[in-house]
Amino acid sequence: MKDFFKQVAAVIVGSLLVSVFTTFMGIVMLMAMIASAGSNQPVLEKGSVLHLNLNGTITERAQENPFAEFLGNQMLQEQGLDKILTAIKVAKNNKDVTGIYIEGGMVGTDFATLEEIRKALNDFKESGKFILAYGENYSQGSYYVASAADKVLINPSGMLDWHGIASQPMFYKDLLDKFGVKMQVFKVGTYKSAVEPYICTEMSPANREQVKSFINDIWNGVCTDVSASRKISIDTLNSYADNYSTFKNAAEYVDMKLVDATAYIDEVRTELRELSKQEKVKLISANDLAQFATIEPYESIAVYYAYGSIVGAESENGFGNDNQIVGPKVVEDLDKLMNDETIKAVVLRINSGGGSAYASEQMWRAIQLLKEKKPVVVSMGGMAASGGYYMSCGADYIVAEPTTLTGSIGIFGMIPDVSGLLTNKIGLHFDVVKTNEASDFGTMARGFNAGESAAMQQYVNRGYDLFLKRVAEGRGMTTAAVDSIAQGRVWTGRQALNLKLVDKLGTLDDAIAEAAKRAKLENYSVINTPDAPLWYEQLSNTLKTNYLENKVRTALGIYYEPLLFVNSLEGRDCLQARIPFEPNLN
Repeated sequence: MKDFFKQVAAVIVGSLLVSVFTTFMGIVMLMAMIASAGSNQPVLEKGSVLHLNLNGTITERAQENPFAEFLGNQMLQEQGLDKILTAIKVAKNNKDVTGIYIEGGMVGTDFATLEEIRKALNDFKESGKFILAYGENYSQGSYYVASAADKVLINPSGMLDWHGIASQPMFYKDLLDKFGVKMQVFKVGTYKSAVEPYICTEMSPANREQVKSFINDIWNGVCTDVSASRKISIDTLNSYADNYSTFKNAAEYVDMKLVDATAYIDEVRTELRELSKQEKVKLISANDLAQFATIEPYESIAVYYAYGSIVGAESENGFGNDNQIVGPKVVEDLDKLMNDETIKAVVLRINSGGGSAYASEQMWRAIQLLKEKKPVVVSMGGMAASGGYYMSCGADYIVAEPTTLTGSIGIFGMIPDVSGLLTNKIGLHFDVVKTNEASDFGTMARGFNAGESAAMQQYVNRGYDLFLKRVAEGRGMTTAAVDSIAQGRVWTGRQALNLKLVDKLGTLDDAIAEAAKRAKLENYSVINTPDAPLWYEQLSNTLKTNYLENKVRTALGIYYEPLLFVNSLEGRDCLQARIPFEPNLN
């Protein structure tokens, strides 16, 4: 027994010593990282080449965290579209930058984001500087961007993915049935398909129709752009997509004119030295080069970034907090912009498939108040649909990318009925005594009765009628005209222009130019809002939520997003203005 206590004491002392040592080393590493982060200032040398690395994820604005590398966080793989576009502008106008080197890879983002980068590259070409692209393996998205280069190279053992676009939603109805869970759905809109994965086992005919329409429109736009750059007919590009070009030999890509030549990385470096006329290749990242953008002390146009799911409040458990449009926060921010006399116009950069109908209405109101004081122009990113379109429709002017997914004007409510799980699977039973018919409305003990279902459907109908009214007022149409193109249907930006849901096809820069025109500004600076969180705030959030969330995400895999969505359907936010939450284009 005495030896036992000795061993226990030794373990306790050893654990304490390890904890103290670990804490001490953590502090030392933290101090070293702070010093490194503070001293690592980018240098722009003569003959520098902008390095666009098309790997990982591209979002509207990437969160910067100097500790991501040490934490092994996937944020390292995330880039901000804002920094990429700014860097390309700097590269065009700065005499020390000789060209752009695009490194193709596996990039994850929407087609509108890729399209915006591609347009920026085409604008860069006016400078007369070179663009060289090279990839060991090109995903279809990275090749779409790289095809704009003056010369496209691929590794002799490389692969180039070119397969077209498919949408393959997953359906959970049978899975929910096994657990005794039934989704009670109340919706308006023939095409409002966000609820289908929970109540169907396949696409409805209406949903299949709309998905086929918008993926064909997006793909035709992609083929048109690549055809113009590579001098390959659209029919030929489609034949390549039909014949599994991904598995061709790299040399065949040259014969197919998809690339100009095969090359190893050392040969690419040699070519970069020749093009930049430097003995050593001086690559600079988009994040670093963007820091050399200058802001002139003119009157300002604010670009307000709103991207992610629309919610009425941040999740208290920390899950799903990435890229949210939090209604009350946006209302507060827009009020500040309204009262800031130095800001003469506001561009809302919206990239959202929607979410809470209530939060969308509150933000719509804030936008109406804002535009009474100054011009408000919307720039649509990859999606500005449902709640995202609700926000947009009241602006003075709307600019969309041709491949933006927008519209989806419709409302639904979806409330889980878990009585089968609780009673039949777990064995719980309920009884009730009540004073009024509606006293136990929303109980877990049973599903909705006929009266409750009728009340919920009327609630949803009112939400849809209000949505139609907001669009009609904002777009100068009748509610009947809006209803004819609404019904929850998703449109591309190109289609939406013909339907008068947007005013122009273009980029964020086009939206800024329109805002300047409406504010009668000739010289102006552009500021991005809201301010990005400070690195230590991001570090705190990372430590608090990312570890556990990543574990849950890994465990649930493909079920994580839909279950997170169902978890969000509570209280007032059960009324949703949302696109099919995962367009699932690949």
